[in-house]
Order: sequence, then C-alpha cells, then structure tokens
Amino acid sequence: MKRNISYIMILVILFVNIFYYRLNIRANDNEPSLYSLSAAIIDGDTGRVLYGKDENEKRPMASTTKIMTLIIALEYGNMDDVVTVSSYASKMPDVQLGICEGEQYRLLDLIYSMMLESHNDSAVAIAEHIGGDVNGFADMMNKKALEIGLSDTYFITPNGLDARDEKDMHHTTAKELALIMKYCIMDSPKKDEFVEICQTRSYSFKDYEEKRSFTVNNKNAFLDMMSGVIAGKTGFTGDAGYCYVCAVTRDDRTFIVALLGCGWPNNKSYKWSDSKGLLNYGFDNFKERKVFDENYPLENIKVKNGIKKEEVALYVKDELSLIMADYETVSYEVCLPEAVEAPVYKDDIAGSIIVFINDEPYISFNIYYTDDVERINYKYYFQQAVYNFLL
Repeated sequence: MKRNISYIMILVILFVNIFYYRLNIRANDNEPSLYSLSAAIIDGDTGRVLYGKDENEKRPMASTTKIMTLIIALEYGNMDDVVTVSSYASKMPDVQLGICEGEQYRLLDLIYSMMLESHNDSAVAIAEHIGGDVNGFADMMNKKALEIGLSDTYFITPNGLDARDEKDMHHTTAKELALIMKYCIMDSPKKDEFVEICQTRSYSFKDYEEKRSFTVNNKNAFLDMMSGVIAGKTGFTGDAGYCYVCAVTRDDRTFIVALLGCGWPNNKSYKWSDSKGLLNYGFDNFKERKVFDENYPLENIKVKNGIKKEEVALYVKDELSLIMADYETVSYEVCLPEAVEAPVYKDDIAGSIIVFINDEPYISFNIYYTDDVERINYKYYFQQAVYNFLL
C-alpha cells in the first residue's frame, strides 16, 4: 500500500513539474494562452497575421457571419427600402426579433436588429430583400469573399446557423474572419456606416405601419471591457461553439482578433479572456518599424556595349513601415542580373528587391535605372575613328 502511494506521489510530482515547465515555455515565448480552437490577431492596416493558432483551419463561424451580411446590405441596399417579411424569415429559430409574415420594416431598422441583438429572422429578411432569396444573397457573400482575396470561406446562410450543402459546410477560418472584419472597417466604401452601427448601444424603431415598437441593445459586451473597441460580433451554434471577431484601435494601431470554437456552454466568458489576451499581446509587443525606404544601398550595374558608360546607378522609390515585434526579422533579396545590354533608359525597371519578414517573402519593390545609356552603333564607331585620326 505504501509503495502504491509512493508511486502516485512520484507521478503527481512529475505531472506538476511538466505542467510548470510548459507554463514557463509559454511565458518565455511571450505567447498568449488561449481556449479557442482557432484564433488570429492581424494588423488592421496590412492584414498581416501577427499571431495565430490553427488560424487556417476551416470551422463554422456562427453569427460572426453577420458582419459580411451587414457590409453587403450597406453596399448594395437602400437603407430606406421597405422590406416585406416572408414566411421563411419569420420562422427562423432563436435568437429572433419576432417579426411576422407580411409585416414590413425599414431596411436600416432590420440591420440594427441583426447586428445589435443578432436576430436570425432579421438577417434572413435582409438577405431575401437584397439577394432575391437566401441563395442569391449567399452568392453575393461568396463573391465578396473572393473579391477580398479569401479562399477558405464559404457562406450558405446570412445568419450563420450551421448549414451544409452539396459543396461544403458554412465555414471560414480565424485568419479569414479577421480579414473580413478588416475589409468592413478599413476598405469598404461603407466602412464608416459599418462602424457606426457596431458602436450603437441601443436603437428603437417601429414596423412600417407603426403597429409594433422595438428596442434593441448591443450584446457586444466587449465594448465596455477594453478601450478603443470600434466593432465586434459574437456568435454561437452547437457546431461552432462560441465565436467572436472584433477590431480595436489605440495609439495609431488597429488590431483585429478572430476566435472560432472558443468553448461551449458553460464557457461563455472564454471569448472575452482570449480577446483580451490577444489584444494585450498585440499592444505590448508590436510597434511601428521602418522596414524599407529609398535609401536602400544598391551597387551600380554593369552595362555591356554602352556609349561612354560601363555601368549605371540604380535607385528605389518605395518605402515600407510595418507593425512588428522586436523578435521578428527582416531580410532582403536583390534580384538583378550581373550585367545588362545597352541601351538602358532612365526610370525603366532594372530588377526588384524582395522583402522577407521572418524568412517569408512579404512584398517586392522595383529597382530603376538612374540614367540613359545608349548602345554602341555605326555612328559611334565613325565618330571615334574620325576623332582618333584627328589626334
């Protein structure tokens, strides 16, 4: 019996030491510890992933879907349009506003209902009005995803309820969900309207005939948990778990966080702790750094068969600054031939410089000639002959 107790104590001590060692590794690496199955934090200006955990894994995204529904509604809809509720929209499961078949609402009012309280029936009514039906609106969502440059996102529903069709399941990745938010707050022509809606705390409206009155309140509790939150959307389904996407701006830096599979009931608060951890990691570690500018040193390039010049100087005219951590590395690869044949012309492209971030190619800049160099021709040979004869 004593021997068994001793073995148990040894195992406990080993387990504690291993667990402590792993915690130390995590602390030394300065990485956030996350509950989420997939997570990403990106630079809002460039879309560069600053930290990811299975950020390219395809997962259902629940009601975070509605940020795409919102931006398409803003870009393609008239906010004063009157929307007639269909039977299908009225039968959406919770969370719902409780709209009834045949009722009419202003499009903007349904948008606030969808975004502030995540009402599924309002999302479908919006989609049917703008896209003709849910399938037509899903086509618009998927087209927009391609325009943004996404390859691992597929929309079936406008509200994010779990769904699957003959092509795939309704899904995205943490990285691409963050990139959707980047488009909504940074790149869309309707970005200001998007942010205004996401920051609204409470909104009241009536149906078009003014028979029913509603007040919806913003369920994005993170607005009051951290300074600088400009937009966010929660989500939950049985397949997706708790999900969240948000954007925070502070000290001239914008970070976007996306979380998928961040716990299941009763772990509703995990998404807040993960979001805080990732954002604190971003603000603590990532500062602006000048990565490239026109002062990059370049050697002259040799010119074959040129008149009066055997080489020509080169220049670059681009510059690049990035939000980077101190431990991140920058390197360069100059792509130029050893020599070029005349003629060459001022401001023509001579080659390129590839900028590598953490040994991964990030961007390429052109290298240009500073001068013209004519090619040797018969006129030149004749002039040289005359000059030599006169000497």
